[in-house]
Amino acid sequence: MEQHPAAVEDGGGGGGGGASNQMLVLMLVAVASLRLCSLASAQPLCRVHTVRTGKITQDVHETPGILRPSAQDVLYFSSTTRLIRHPCKKNTALYLGQQLFFTTNNFESSLLPLSIPTSMQVGIPEVTSAHFAGSLLLLVVNKRVYIYNYRANSWTASRGVYHPVSHISGDNCCYSRHPFCLDVSNFVFAYLRGDQLSKTNIYFSDRWAYIFEEYASVTQAEILRSLGGIFYLHSLSQVGLLVIEQGQAKFGYSDHPLNSSFGLPFDYNGTLDVLIVPGQKGILIFWFEKSLLVSRNSGQLVFPVQVQEGPGTLYSSVLDAGITIHSVAANENGLAVLTREDSLYYGSLGILTSVIVKLPHQNIWSPQAALMFTDLGILEILTPLPDSEFPAFDFQKCSVNIQAVLMDPQLHIDLCKVEVLQGTFDNKMYTIDMNSKLELAAEMIPRPGTTPVPFAMVSNPHSLGLHVYNFEDGYTYDGNTRHRLNISLKQQHHWGRADTNFTSSIKRPTFSTITVDIANKEISCVDLKPLTALISIGCDLKKKIVVQKEISACYAGNLDPVVLQDNYSYVIEKEAYDPNLQGQKAAQDLVVHYPYEKLGCPLLVPYDTPWKPVLELWQGDKFQEVVKAEYVLLEVNGLFTYTYSLTARTAHCNSQPQNWTTIIRDSQGMFFAWDRENYVSCHDPNNNNPLQWPNVPYQILGGPTENKIIFDQRNGIYVFIIYIVDPYYSYCHLTTTFSIYVYGAFPLHMLKPEITITLIMITILLSVWLAYMIPKWLHTEQGNRFKGMPHHQTLAPAAGTGPNCP
Repeated sequence: MEQHPAAVEDGGGGGGGGASNQMLVLMLVAVASLRLCSLASAQPLCRVHTVRTGKITQDVHETPGILRPSAQDVLYFSSTTRLIRHPCKKNTALYLGQQLFFTTNNFESSLLPLSIPTSMQVGIPEVTSAHFAGSLLLLVVNKRVYIYNYRANSWTASRGVYHPVSHISGDNCCYSRHPFCLDVSNFVFAYLRGDQLSKTNIYFSDRWAYIFEEYASVTQAEILRSLGGIFYLHSLSQVGLLVIEQGQAKFGYSDHPLNSSFGLPFDYNGTLDVLIVPGQKGILIFWFEKSLLVSRNSGQLVFPVQVQEGPGTLYSSVLDAGITIHSVAANENGLAVLTREDSLYYGSLGILTSVIVKLPHQNIWSPQAALMFTDLGILEILTPLPDSEFPAFDFQKCSVNIQAVLMDPQLHIDLCKVEVLQGTFDNKMYTIDMNSKLELAAEMIPRPGTTPVPFAMVSNPHSLGLHVYNFEDGYTYDGNTRHRLNISLKQQHHWGRADTNFTSSIKRPTFSTITVDIANKEISCVDLKPLTALISIGCDLKKKIVVQKEISACYAGNLDPVVLQDNYSYVIEKEAYDPNLQGQKAAQDLVVHYPYEKLGCPLLVPYDTPWKPVLELWQGDKFQEVVKAEYVLLEVNGLFTYTYSLTARTAHCNSQPQNWTTIIRDSQGMFFAWDRENYVSCHDPNNNNPLQWPNVPYQILGGPTENKIIFDQRNGIYVFIIYIVDPYYSYCHLTTTFSIYVYGAFPLHMLKPEITITLIMITILLSVWLAYMIPKWLHTEQGNRFKGMPHHQTLAPAAGTGPNCP
C-alpha cells in the first residue's frame, strides 16, 4: 500500500520512469497479442454440450419407443462401441455399447436403455449384430434374430432360423418410393461369422427377416475356408460371399459373369467388420482395431486406407501408422475414424482417393464414445452419460464441422478446385427397360486458374454401359468456364463393345448407380458431394399393352351395350369348354357373367377369317408402338373351340415348341403362367428339346411367324388373356385381358354327318330311279290312258256307286 503514492509520483515526475512504463505496456500488449493469435489458431475441434430432458418426474420409462424396464431384459453389446444410423431416416439411430439406446430424434432427449421383453425368452441378452430394414430394427440376440417394430413398439422372433447365427446383413434404398427401391430393404441374410464354410448354415429372407429360408451357395462346399460374411450387393446385383483362408480374404459372387472366379484377395487381419456405405455405389469399408480397408467395386478390389499424420507424413496403412481404431462412421461422401489414442481422422470417399487425415487434437475419446454423421460434413461424437438419480441416460454431444476444421492452415490442405458440381438427376431413380436408353447431363464450374477433371462411372458395368461427352459450355457472369457432361446410358449388351464373358445375363433385371465426381478431388471438397442416381435396368411400371379395337360388336349392332351393362350373362355349352383347360368336354353347361366395366364391348371377329389381335404398347397415356414380339393367349373360361393356322412343322421349329398343356402340367397344380420367365423359343438353336410331334398346333403368335387363330363354327363371346413371352422385349410381365365376339357361323346340323350323307345318297339314287322309270311307265296302257285324260276333267263315279243307283 505504501508503494502506491511513490508509484504515482514517479509516474508524474521524471520522464525516464514514464518511458520504462510505456515499454512495459508495449511488451504486455505484444504478449497478449501473441496469446490471442495462438488461441485463434487453436480453435477447439468441436464444442461439447449435454442433452438432458424429461428428468422432472420419474416417468422417463414412458418415452415413446422404449419399453418399461420391469419384466424386461436390458440388452448389451459386448464388442467395441458402435453407432448405426438409418440411412433414409436421418434422425433414427441405434447406439450399441454397454447399453443399447434407440432414438428417433437423433439423441436429442434422455433415454432409457433398450430392453427386450422377458416373454421373448432370449436368455443372455447379448447383441452381436444390428440392422435397420425399412421401419424395422433387426437384432441378433443370443444367436437368434429378433425384430423390433419401433412404430408399433412391438417385438417378434424371426422364424426359419434353426441354427445359431451371429450376424445379419442387408441394405436400404433411399432414392425413391418406387417399389423396386423399397424392396431393397426386404432382403436380409443371417449367418454365423467365422464358421467353416462346409458346415455353416446361411439363411436368407425376402420378408424383412420375418421368415427365413436356408440359402444354398455353390461355394459352401469349400472345406478349408471360413465365412467372413454374406451380403446382398445391390450396386452390382450380386450376392457376395466373403471367404477367409490362411490370413487372406476374397469375395465370391452368385451370378454371371462374376461367379466363375473370386475377387482379388486381400489381407484379413483380425476379424473385420464390413460396413456397406449408403447409396448403392458399391463402397465397402472393412475395419478392425488395426486394419482399415476400402473397396469401391463391391469387393472385387480391396485396398488399405492410407493415414496422413501431417503435411509430410503418410503411412501406407493403419497398422504402419501405429494407431488403434475405436469407432468408424461413413456417409455417401466421407469417412471418419476415432482412435484410442484420442485422435480423429477424416477422409473423402471420392473415386480415386483412399487417405484419412489427422484432425487437430482434442480430448474427445472415451470407451463409450461413438461416431455418427448427422449431415453433409457434420460429424458428431456421442457419449452416453449415466445419471445417479434417474434411470434414463443423458448424452454428451461433440459436433465437428469438417469443412471448417480442414481450413486450419496448420493442416496444409489444398483448396477445393471446384466451385459448382450439379445435375438434375442427383439423388433420383430412373428405369431403363429393354432396348431403352437414358440421357443425363451434369455441370461443373472450376475455381479460376484450375483444371479439375470431371468424370462419370457406373457401379455395375456388366449391365449398364455409358458414353460421356465433356465440353465447354460458355462462361459464368464472373468469367469462369462452364463445363457440361452429356451422359448416355443403356444396357451394356446394346453398346456392342463388351464381350459376352463380361456382360451379365440380359434376361435378368439388375441395378446400377451412375456417379459423377472429380478425379483426385481434394479432401477439402467436403460440401461438394458426388452426383449419384440409381438406375433400375428392369421393368418400367408405366408400360402396358392394349388390344386395338377397330370395330366392336356394339358398334356393328351385334350386341347391345345397354344389355351388356345390365348384369349380362351368357351360357357356354358343355361340349365347348373344359374347366381344367385341357381341351376335354365338361359335364355341364357354364353360365358366365360378363364384366362389362372391365372389358367393355367385345371386339367383332368373323369366324371364317383367320385372326390375331393387334397389340399396342403404351407408356402411361402415350402410345409407343405396335407390338411385334411373341405372345400367347388363353381363353379364361376354358373354351377350346379354336385352333392355330400353323403347326410346329409349318412354323419351322427346330425343337418341340411349348404349349399350354405342357405349361399347366409343369405347374403341378400350382399357379401357372406362360411368360418371359419360362418361355423357350423353338427357334432357339440352343434348345435341345427334339421335335417329336411336328403336327401339333403352334400356339405362339407374333414374332417371326404369321400364325393366326382359326375359330370353329360357333358364335359367341370369348374372353382371352394375353402374355408377352418374348424375354427380349421388356422386363415387365406385360399382360392384358380382352373380349371378342365371333359371328357369322351358321348353326350346326342336328343330324350326324354319317346320317346326312346316307340320306343324300338315298335321295340321289331315288331321283335317278324315278328319272328312268317314269318315261318307261308312260309307254304302257295305263300310261297312255293317263296321258289321254283331260287335265281338268272330273272323273265319273264308278258303276253302282253313284247317288242315283237303285
